[in-house]
Amino acid sequence: MEKVSTDRADWAVWTADLVTGAPRREGSVRIVAVEGRSGSGKSTVAERLRAALVARGEPAAVLTMEDLYPGWAGLARASELLREWILLPLAEGRPVVWRRYDWERGGFGPPIPGPPEEVTGGGTLVVEGCGSGTGVVGDLVDVLLWVEAPASERERRLAAREDSDLYAPYRGMWARQEEDVYAVDPPRDRADLVVLNL
Repeated sequence: MEKVSTDRADWAVWTADLVTGAPRREGSVRIVAVEGRSGSGKSTVAERLRAALVARGEPAAVLTMEDLYPGWAGLARASELLREWILLPLAEGRPVVWRRYDWERGGFGPPIPGPPEEVTGGGTLVVEGCGSGTGVVGDLVDVLLWVEAPASERERRLAAREDSDLYAPYRGMWARQEEDVYAVDPPRDRADLVVLNL
């Protein structure tokens, strides 16, 4: 297992090197899971990685698990939806059709054809969020990144989010889901790279 810290100036470029050097399991789209606990900075790491890939000419897009969670109690189910709707069709060369969860309405929206358009012809799909690298999808992920930050920093980041007031009542429930999912199959133990996001 490799480790890199975001204190290192070229960490995103270094990580992009690791990603593009990894063999692909199936299909024309490389799948990178950016996994970690709430507040660890997964979305920032995913976006910096995407930008580093694009800078070297690799088509890349980010898909967030927040679009797949079926509500606040849906962490485990979202991994299954990621597999069923997106990763398995990509691996098998079948059409991708998925649905985005509407948090205001409390249900999934209409079908969305295809993966993000940036990777319809191949490239790297960076899937970020809790559940993106669990055992349910492990056989379809080419590179697994675990993003880590001190608990105090994660708490600070969660409190600073724009939606912190909406998130606050569910924080404990979500943390318990993380514990349950990670207890069964800890993604950190299988990670190709641990990103220390300080």
